[in-house]
Amino acid sequence: MATRKKAKGKARAKRKRPASKATRGRTVRKNRTPKKVAKKAPRRPAPSKKPRPTAKPAGTPLISEQVPKTVKPEPGPALPVSSEQRIGFVTHYYSHLSVVGMQLEPGATLRVGDVIHIRGHTTDFTQRVESLEVNHAPVTEVRPKDDFGLKVIEHAREHDGVFKVRS
Repeated sequence: MATRKKAKGKARAKRKRPASKATRGRTVRKNRTPKKVAKKAPRRPAPSKKPRPTAKPAGTPLISEQVPKTVKPEPGPALPVSSEQRIGFVTHYYSHLSVVGMQLEPGATLRVGDVIHIRGHTTDFTQRVESLEVNHAPVTEVRPKDDFGLKVIEHAREHDGVFKVRS
């Protein structure tokens, strides 16, 4: 059976050889004359399609007399309430399992049944701890040195703070 040859790509253009040392310094560039640019007429604003009123009604206040409206800023992520204690932060989020890897701060413990609040730049939710695992084995309590996973109800991100809600 006959085999086809592979198609070759485009042929490359040949490179110019550098000029010899004798002719290198002898090239002279042409002096270009600058182009003359015609000045443009200033643009006029397009006429508005609304007819402009000739006189203001007497009952409306002038612009300088109007009271500026107060604009309320959008509320950002809620600050931790005083009944919350920071116990750690998220080190990793496994999206296909909805599980976070966490690191606890020294002196903190976490048990099944505790209520936690996970808060970050775009994360803010509260949930009850229902599942804790250390090395794929379910446990009821974890300490700061444990490397553990926690099942969560929403998406969490690395470096989100984890707070224990006191009841």
